Amino acid sequence: MMKRQLAILGSTGSIGTQALEVVQEHSDLFEIYALTANNQVDLLINQARTFMPEVVVIANEQKYPELKEALEDLPIKVWAGAEAIAQVVQLEPIDMVLTAMVGYAGLKPTIAAIKAGKSIALANKETLVVAGELITALATEYKVAVLPVDSEHSAIFQCLAGEWENSVEKVLLTASGGPFRTKTLEELGRVTKNEALKHPNWNMGAKVTIDSASMMNKGFEMIEAKWLFGLTPDQIEVVVHPQSIIHSMVQFEDGAVMAQLGIPDMKLPIAYALSYPKRLSSKAPRLDFMKYATLTFEQPDLKRFHNLAFAFDAVRKGGNMPCILNAANEVVVAAFLQDEIGFLQMSEVIEQTMQKVSFVNSPSYEDYVATDAEARRIAADLF
Repeated sequence: MMKRQLAILGSTGSIGTQALEVVQEHSDLFEIYALTANNQVDLLINQARTFMPEVVVIANEQKYPELKEALEDLPIKVWAGAEAIAQVVQLEPIDMVLTAMVGYAGLKPTIAAIKAGKSIALANKETLVVAGELITALATEYKVAVLPVDSEHSAIFQCLAGEWENSVEKVLLTASGGPFRTKTLEELGRVTKNEALKHPNWNMGAKVTIDSASMMNKGFEMIEAKWLFGLTPDQIEVVVHPQSIIHSMVQFEDGAVMAQLGIPDMKLPIAYALSYPKRLSSKAPRLDFMKYATLTFEQPDLKRFHNLAFAFDAVRKGGNMPCILNAANEVVVAAFLQDEIGFLQMSEVIEQTMQKVSFVNSPSYEDYVATDAEARRIAADLF
């Protein structure tokens, strides 16, 4: 197997840093060609010195002089800006692009990478939430593989290996329930960002952790699953599984259910996407069933966690509604992290935004861009 040349978009985030650990553990198989980050210039500098990519890109152009000066003694190209990220993924030597950027910002470079014929390891779920129909059509047109990195979608993908000809009755998308699974609606009205940032099982970035606490993350994953696996919303059942040992399941038309299990560790799905169809050796802790003698399951409570219901509403309406949902969510999560809005108020703003933004039934890329801007403007005016 020749070394795969990788571009990691969002290399300083949770997924990006763990992906680089996988690359270090398997340096005979992978080489870093490009690294991009949004703001964390110090960490990007350290990563560049460690992995010696051909190109590094900082999205925040104000950080460019610092990055350029720090790497001027090395033969590394230094670029800046969102347009540069969309350009770097098209470079000829790159074999695979890991999209680990957070939010809507991942859409444009993912489209550029697909059009350049690069395989996609998709960790940026918002890309499919916002523009799933467009992305899947482009992947088909350019014959590009889109491999899931999210633990739940990787689990479904692994369960489907060797089963592509068999009809899926439904998938069971597991959710930990987050830190507020047992809190009452009244208690949810008083939770703080620090409480929301303490996920019981997973170590993730701030935005994804807040989404998990509100269950919006699971709503996004449901939409992502629809596009990745060609499902209808009615074929996707969300199951709360607090132990996070079963990462998701697939039920086939004969009633058989296949599940993928393991200790919560994102390096496994990252490695599986980067090396597919080969599995790589790992020194990660093994699952000891004696330590997990009881695995429990619950239905999600949509009365306490409205965001999951909004996600099902959005994907059933289709068009640009999931784009509206995502834009409003990005605005309220940022506000919540700045203590500008309460936990329950996030859902109220999202619901109102979904009602106010112009609906487009068959959006183009330009429609998604306009929708995102309109939804952000309306959401910001609601608090």
